[in-house]
Amino acid sequence: MKKIVSMMAGVVVEVLVKKDDAVTEGMDVAILESMKMQLPVASEVAGTVAEVKVAVSDFVNEGDVLFELN
Repeated sequence: MKKIVSMMAGVVVEVLVKKDDAVTEGMDVAILESMKMQLPVASEVAGTVAEVKVAVSDFVNEGDVLFELN
């Protein structure tokens, strides 16, 4: 199973995909806020969303799994 992980610590302000959505390499899948900056999280792999591990307002650390893909 492929995973999309957080590249930094921050708060999830938007989740852009849901279960069963197709994801392409480079596609933005979430928006994180850190130090008053909003930054997109782009997928490094293609696949179908099997599980969304985060919700809006969740705090995540660098390396935390945000999504699992098939």
